Amino acid sequence: MTKQLIGKTAIITGASSGIGAAIAKELTEAGANVVLAARNKEKLEKIVAEISNEEKVVGIQADMTKQQDVDFLAERAKQAFGSVDFYVNNAGKMGSSRVLKGDVSDWEQMIDINIKGVLYGIHSVLPEMLARKSGHIVNIASDSGFEVIERLTVYCATKFAVRAISTGLEKELANTGVRTTNISPGMVETPLSSQSPFETDRKKLEPIDIAKAVLYAVTQPDYVNVNEITVRPV
Repeated sequence: MTKQLIGKTAIITGASSGIGAAIAKELTEAGANVVLAARNKEKLEKIVAEISNEEKVVGIQADMTKQQDVDFLAERAKQAFGSVDFYVNNAGKMGSSRVLKGDVSDWEQMIDINIKGVLYGIHSVLPEMLARKSGHIVNIASDSGFEVIERLTVYCATKFAVRAISTGLEKELANTGVRTTNISPGMVETPLSSQSPFETDRKKLEPIDIAKAVLYAVTQPDYVNVNEITVRPV
């Protein structure tokens, strides 16, 4: 693979498994320095070891619902590599989502991770990207952000919000040199989806499929902004 991203640095949240881990590996193979963030330190260390490139990979334990953790993550990335070129908001939660069920605690967790965590992440790196007139924010949303599924009402609401943030940010960042991409996966084969009784009649996407979509977006020429990518199973 051509080392298209040599000298570039990416932060990937929710990077201890599934889509986040696949993105980290894909960007590393393309030459980028990567900073992996997740709450589970043990799983995070395992992924860092799998990538096994100590000079280019840093793992940081962080809770994306806590702004101080998110700000520390950005600072640590700058200390390690000098700047942040790509920020991939991948951390997310799918909890009990029916409004009728009334699981307020699950709702709050989804809102805190899926919406507030995304905003904290953007806020932590955007000022310096604007100052450099260069940078790329990638938000991993869901195809549940296009159509509400009855059993996932609240989850879908959070993913609609991520798409709205991405769309609004793209407008706010026009002519600044900073790009933003929203990626909406369908059902992906992850530890979470493997427990789902739904969509068992077709092959799910693999995490690498979403990682390749991220790589496509961030390797376009500086004047090209890939705003929206939707990736669904056939």
